[in-house]
Amino acid sequence: MGDEFSLIQKIIIWTLPVLFAITLHEVAHGWAALKLGDKTAQMMGRLTLNPIKHIDPLGTILVPALLLMFTGFMFGWAKPVPVTFQNLRNPKKDMAWVALAGPGANLVMGFFWAMVAKIGLLLAVNDVLISGPMIYMGVAGVLVNGMLMLLNLLPLPPLDGGRVLVSVLPPHLAWRVEKVEPYGFFILLALLYFGIVMMILWPLMQAYMGLLAFIFDMPMQVFFIL
Repeated sequence: MGDEFSLIQKIIIWTLPVLFAITLHEVAHGWAALKLGDKTAQMMGRLTLNPIKHIDPLGTILVPALLLMFTGFMFGWAKPVPVTFQNLRNPKKDMAWVALAGPGANLVMGFFWAMVAKIGLLLAVNDVLISGPMIYMGVAGVLVNGMLMLLNLLPLPPLDGGRVLVSVLPPHLAWRVEKVEPYGFFILLALLYFGIVMMILWPLMQAYMGLLAFIFDMPMQVFFIL
């Protein structure tokens, strides 16, 4: 189905799921921090669904555009929402909840976009003009949110999974993991380059898509139309 759309149409269809995925991911971090005692994100105006406030020129514009042009798949990230962990009521414990809020938001959005795809499939019998973009956008939303959720759960600082790992480890081990953070991005790039990340994430993505297909009574193949 993806071949039926022009590049401009693909950009339009992919943009909404990507913007929602990265914006709500970051807002969820800030909202969780606020509920747990830290007002940093609120004071800096980052608890907003306005994507302009969260745009990172590299991760929100350049990387997604290049990926879409060369791979047909769009993925990106936003500026991290600032969190002052020392302001949390229980910094070590609450750090994990703040970190998990982002992937949790992506999980909820994955269910939402799966429902969009399901509605598109139901409409396909009578209205192909509307159902095609709905199915395509729904599948795009499922894929983007699934990848963003699972990638961030990798136990590597500064990813959310790394924050959770630091939170649950005893202090004498946690500080060693924290020292990896300045190099975390480069380690992630190396893991991506050698295909190790996809080796880890692809089975989890298949399980995630299988769950959504089961819940919404859809054929698993619908998630491979792009």
